[in-house]
Order: sequence, then C-alpha cells, then structure tokens
Amino acid sequence: MVGANQQVELADVTSDWKPTGMFGDIPVSEPVERALSAMGYVDPSPIQTMVAPHLLQGRDLVGQAQTGTGKTAAFGIPIIESIKGETTRPGSPLAVVLCPTRELAVQVAGELTKLGAYAGVKPLAVYGGQAMSVQLDALQAGAQIVVATPGRLMDHMERRTIDLQEVRIVILDEADQMLDIGFADDIERILRRTPKTRQTALFSATMPGPIKYLSRRYLNNPEWCRVGEESQTVDLVDQIYFEVASQDRQPALRELLKDPDDMTQALIFRRTKIGVDKLVWYLQREGYDAEAIHGDMTQAHRERTITRFREKNLRVLIATNVAARGLDIPAVSHVVNYDMPDNLEEYVHRIGRTARMGREGTAYLFVSDINDFDMLETIRNHVGEDHISKRRLDFLYGG
Repeated sequence: MVGANQQVELADVTSDWKPTGMFGDIPVSEPVERALSAMGYVDPSPIQTMVAPHLLQGRDLVGQAQTGTGKTAAFGIPIIESIKGETTRPGSPLAVVLCPTRELAVQVAGELTKLGAYAGVKPLAVYGGQAMSVQLDALQAGAQIVVATPGRLMDHMERRTIDLQEVRIVILDEADQMLDIGFADDIERILRRTPKTRQTALFSATMPGPIKYLSRRYLNNPEWCRVGEESQTVDLVDQIYFEVASQDRQPALRELLKDPDDMTQALIFRRTKIGVDKLVWYLQREGYDAEAIHGDMTQAHRERTITRFREKNLRVLIATNVAARGLDIPAVSHVVNYDMPDNLEEYVHRIGRTARMGREGTAYLFVSDINDFDMLETIRNHVGEDHISKRRLDFLYGG
C-alpha cells in the first residue's frame, strides 16, 4: 500500500508515451499540461500524486479516499494520456467510468471534457433520465470515453448500441456507493463483457467486504493507495450537534439560516423524498431561496437545480442521501443533518460535502429522537470527543 507521503517511481512509464511537461511530480504531455493550466490546477493533490503515476504505468489500482480529494483528475489524466489522438468506432469506447448517480456521471464527464480539451478526446455521460436518442447521436460521433451509471450502460449493451470489446481502461468510481444502491450484479456483468487485458481502477471511501471481493476477482495485482483512514471524517469540518425536539427543527433551521454571511450555502439532508419536499415548502414560505433534489424529479430539473447551486445562485439545497452522493460543489459552507443518518458511513459521506479540497466547513447535526442518541454515541466514539461539540439553541430553550 502506498502512503500519503511516499513517492512513486516513474521510470517505468510505458515507452510509447512521451511526457513533455510536469504536473508536480507527474509527467504529462503538452495537451494535458495546457488543460490543467486552463483549469487552474497548479499542484496535484495527495491522491493525484499517489494514483496517477501507477495508472500511467498501466497498473491496476484500488484508491481509498473521500470525495472532494481530486480523484477524478487522478484517474482522468492517465485516461487522457492513454487514448489522446485516437479515434474509435461508433459505440465502441476505449475507456469506461462507472458512477453511482446521474449527477456524478455528468460531473465526471465534464471534468474529463476539460482535461481532454486539447487532446482530441470526447467523453460522454450516459445515464437514465436523458433521451436515448441524444446518447445514440453522441455515440455515433465516436466518444472515446463513456461515463455511465451501470443501469443505463446495461441498457445500451442489451440494445447493442455500446460494445465494450475495445475498452482498455475501466474505472469504478464511488464503488461503495454503487454497491449500496444495488449495482453489484450489473458491475460484474459489465466487467465480464470487457477484455481481460483491460486496466482497472476502483475508488471507494470505505472498504467493506464486497469491495475487497471485487478487487480480488476483477483487478490484477492492484496497487493500494489510501488518503486518510477508513471512514475518516474531514479534518477541516467543524462538527456541532444540537439536541432539539422534532417539532422544533424547522424554527431551529430557520434561525441557523438567518445569517447569510455565515451560512453562505447550505446542503441539508433528509431521509425521504416527502421530507425533502415538505422542508422546501416550509423554507420557501419563510422567504428562503431553497430547492430540492431527489429521485422523483426529472433529470433536467435536477441538473438545473445543481447548476444553480454550483454557480452560487441557490443558497439552500435539500436532498436525500442518494441524490447527493458524489456531488462536488466546492463552495458549500454548511451541511445540516436535519434527519439523523442511519449509519456512520452515511454521516461521513454527508459531512464530506463541505470542507472540499482544503477548504473549511461546518456540519450541524440535529438530535431529535431518543433513538438518535445511539447514533450520536457512535459518531462521537469515531470522531473523538474533541471533534464534535454540543451547542444550545438559546432562542428556543432559554439562555
């Protein structure tokens, strides 16, 4: 396993790949160097420093890191270097990236588009909720990279509109989340349809048994790279909990949102779609700029909402866990756990939406039910007594 401070030997980079520039200690070609400069990337993140050299050498890899650590570029740079300047038959991608949600697929495809802007590489996001005809037209144009949710990729494979026989690289992004959603069988079917000579990389925030099984069965002697410990919370997140009666959560949230200079952008988590809609209705009635994101919304609506939030034109986004998985929205100042998460991993994923790429952030947790205290104790045992503090809501319960 490669640790965060270890250097990776670069002498074995494949001989047919000629680097002309550097991104930190990572050798890159001129088109990729130009793209990184245009994106404002100056120095690689730890996960990029660890992962990219191994993938450039053609090694299989398991990468363990929280979201927001820069892993898209960590695998994106080697993908672009591997296929730049090449063409492919319609519907026969050279690289496939599997993602758990539509939003993450769109986000990853967007990042790869920027990285490949000067290298003649065309990525395509393939996901449910978008018209099949749009994706078919793009496939006919010869997309070299397909970034897909497993379900929609399986649809294309069954229709024979995507053929995986030319695939050289497969990336499993947010693999633990894909398994949580129920994509394990689809992932295995997809991998079995790709050449055995492919290069495979798996990225996951946690390493439960099924992830280790996937890595043993489908990866060839992979390198293991880890940034942080398993289920590690983000160090820069200020974690605070409030003991608040269930019926008082709405006024408590309203009070927390009062100062727009402090809580500039808030991502609020609820367990259910109905709960999300009810809270959006309440906040809008109170005059707050709030919108929802969950699975019952159309894809176009979800994309418009996420774009508004990412561009800082929306202050409050209320979401279910699944809808918010993998979202990279760097400016989120606060995460609010309006409903208690069901488990520790869920809590870690939620609060990882703030304090992205070295920024500071705040996570609030409402403890409202007697059963919530068991989960609170689990969280406190994990993060440590010094890393989560109790705060009193004096405006509700007196000073």
